Amino acid sequence: MSEQRASSELSDRLAAEWSSALAQIASLSADLQAMMAASESTNADDEHDPEGSTIAFERAQLVAVLDQARGRLIDLERGLALVADGSYGVCERCGSAIGAERLLARPAARTCIECARSGSSSRR
Repeated sequence: MSEQRASSELSDRLAAEWSSALAQIASLSADLQAMMAASESTNADDEHDPEGSTIAFERAQLVAVLDQARGRLIDLERGLALVADGSYGVCERCGSAIGAERLLARPAARTCIECARSGSSSRR
């Protein structure tokens, strides 16, 4: 595969992942709003209702997944900015090129596989 074609494929993959993350955030946000609205329309007391702990757990779980999706979106936006300025695919730790295979698997990867394996980065 030519370098230009690989670059275009990686850029397209990054944009597709960004769109997917945005849709996931919209869906999760709607689910959370519906969950909150449902709990407001009832006079259930989470603390004393036997189902309250389950509802609170589900709400916390949904918020955590939403936070992860937002973090993923931020990483993907960073990747898109790097594509725009021509520095996409460069390891932020060692400055080496990040392999195309790694970028296809993880479009928002910030480190090369060697740095990721060594654990030298908290954000792989």
